[in-house]
Amino acid sequence: MGTALVIENDPSDDLRRLGDWFAEAGLELTVLRPHTGDPLPETLDDHLALIVLGGDQSAYPGAAGEPGAPWFPALEALLRKAVRYRVPTLGVCLGAQLLASAHGGLVERSTSGPEIGPGLVARRDASDNDPLFKWVPLLPDVVQWHNDEITELPIGAVLLAASSRYPHQAFRLGDRAWGLQFHIECDAEMIAGWARSDVAVLDELGYDGEAVVAATADVLADVEEAWQPLAARFAALALGTLPDADIPNPGTARTLPLLGQ
Repeated sequence: MGTALVIENDPSDDLRRLGDWFAEAGLELTVLRPHTGDPLPETLDDHLALIVLGGDQSAYPGAAGEPGAPWFPALEALLRKAVRYRVPTLGVCLGAQLLASAHGGLVERSTSGPEIGPGLVARRDASDNDPLFKWVPLLPDVVQWHNDEITELPIGAVLLAASSRYPHQAFRLGDRAWGLQFHIECDAEMIAGWARSDVAVLDELGYDGEAVVAATADVLADVEEAWQPLAARFAALALGTLPDADIPNPGTARTLPLLGQ
């Protein structure tokens, strides 16, 4: 049996609780850390799923045209192959932005400013027919920590969750790839580390770092209640044990343009 391939883009954002949820669901994981030099595979032939985590980098090129990280072009190519060949895929925060940009979406510095701390997102009507989202609460708790946002979804993407300031909070591409702008994986220790690293951002916003950490830690049980079942359903899809009635029908999925390799 194969494993799910996890791409860790930044040492500050590992699988943490999401890894525990996948383990509980019986999904074995292979973690690659390109930030330490791990090479990315050219295909997903040996893997049941692809999971791309967050990080401090930007999904869009810098001023000189260089990618946000040296491995991002290869990672975006892998994300395109995942969608094309219907490999179950989950992108979290930066991972969601890379999933969008790999398929012609637009990621930019948010004009609404950073979104940090506990929050709520609202499920959209399309989520009622989504194999992962249809059991998510209407207003689930999430953790936010990002400066960039997806300002345009790829053609054919289905919007699954939104908020007033950042409308593209969750989406699906094809029938087996999901992007989450928010975080579901973090624990209190991870949040405290982000607060230490982003002191200047918190000061600019007028936020007290300790208060942000405490407020975010207070909602982690609610985050788990909302999103651990989604992680279990994703694992079941990857393992081929999702009930037949819930398996996406490729015949009804919109065809996406093939961008690059």
